[in-house]
Amino acid sequence: MKTHYDVVIIGSGLGGLVSSIILAKEGYSVCVLEKNNQFGGNLQTFVRDKTIFDTGIHYIGGLEKGQNLYKYFKYLGIMDDLNLKRMDNDGFDIISFEEENEEYPHAQGYSNFVDQLVKFFPQEKQAIQEYCEKLIETCDSFPLYNLQADGKYDNEILSINAKQYIDEITDNEKLRAVLAGSNFLYAGIDDKSPFYVHALSVNSYIQSSWRCINGGSQITKQLIKQLKAHGGEVYKYKEAVKLTTNDTNDVTSVQMKDGSEVFAKIFISNIEPKTTLDMVGEDKFRKSFYSRIQSLEGVISAFSLYIVFKPESFKYLNHNYYHFKNNKIVWTAFEYDEQTWPMAYMASMNATKKSDDWADGMTFITYMKFDDMKAWEHTFNTTADKNDRGETYEEFKARKAERFLQEIEIKFPGIRDCIKSIHTSTPLSYRDYIGGHNGNMYGYVKDSNNPMKTFIAPKTKLNNLYLTGQSINMHGVLGVTIGAVVTCSEIVGKEHLVNKINAAALE
Repeated sequence: MKTHYDVVIIGSGLGGLVSSIILAKEGYSVCVLEKNNQFGGNLQTFVRDKTIFDTGIHYIGGLEKGQNLYKYFKYLGIMDDLNLKRMDNDGFDIISFEEENEEYPHAQGYSNFVDQLVKFFPQEKQAIQEYCEKLIETCDSFPLYNLQADGKYDNEILSINAKQYIDEITDNEKLRAVLAGSNFLYAGIDDKSPFYVHALSVNSYIQSSWRCINGGSQITKQLIKQLKAHGGEVYKYKEAVKLTTNDTNDVTSVQMKDGSEVFAKIFISNIEPKTTLDMVGEDKFRKSFYSRIQSLEGVISAFSLYIVFKPESFKYLNHNYYHFKNNKIVWTAFEYDEQTWPMAYMASMNATKKSDDWADGMTFITYMKFDDMKAWEHTFNTTADKNDRGETYEEFKARKAERFLQEIEIKFPGIRDCIKSIHTSTPLSYRDYIGGHNGNMYGYVKDSNNPMKTFIAPKTKLNNLYLTGQSINMHGVLGVTIGAVVTCSEIVGKEHLVNKINAAALE
């Protein structure tokens, strides 16, 4: 690692890697620093019993030729090398409720989405169509979502509440629950979650839905390959601990935990904003800004169960499940107590090259509050810095895994007989490996009642410090990719960059 670069990026999550390629392609010398053993943030995978599991990327939308993420990935140079499997056309997501045996599909393609749901709700065609039109209209309001340099969204769109809007278009409680059923994608909160977050989260999946064969870490590998092809560098085991500044409000260098230091003209932080501010120093920011960022509420975290199956014992399912105890709790499944947990979960499986018939593993994710981790919150454990959280933590995980499995068995009878081994992760795992504040899944809670409170500009008050990542713009693969474009637009110009992205998609 050299001591001087044009750009230093802290954190090798998707936002950091996309930013690094954009700027390397523009001729900047770029260095990416990662504290952990593995690059990629939420794109990370891990292996248990020779089975690959995704940390955060369970499926991706918008990757059909001409669609928005396809265009972004084409520009980044990774689209043609991704190994993908298209999910079920007539139901990439299945919404289900424990109180009944019916399974409600979310289908690919808007007309197909309507057609498949009308089979279950024949009297509700108009409401379903209106819902789809509102999704499209909302997404069309965000210029960069559609690779347009001009235009600005109307602030009023940020204030529309998701639950309220869905409730207004139909009186059918079951349909309301089905339309909102995949709100696990943004950890939906009844009185807060804006409709634009719902729309931007689900629209690209309705356009086209894909699984990464053998996991999402292939995206990381392809991004790093492109970064290096354009002269960029990336280093792991480099934990940034301090950003030094001068009297003219510039960041001059970043100091690492290992004692090394690197200087640059531009710094981009792809890590938790609260941590970034503390690395610079509270005194370098306006008191009101610092207080606002520190007061932001993180999205809830998760407890995950990773099941390795015995060979040829459990059928491969080419769709995800969003399963709830009943249709009344779609917006409140995070309001559990010891007795009612878990109230809902997402179930997904990784696609492999081995077989289209049999699954080798399956991931189940449910909500878990960081408060449940209070006994162990001061313990840290990563591959780069191994520590034992203690016997009580292992007992807690085992107890929760058994309780979760009992709930899963109701939906998937006989699954226990197919299991070779079970592995778990908690909010502490998400905090230590991914870096989110208190292990939050998707950055900060967006609130339709006060939409500007969670708006964090990518350009800070320091002359050469920028922010990117899921807390800055939107979360998810598409949201973070667009967020990186927003950040880099501050440096190279939006119109210039969007023109290049659109031109690359035509090649």
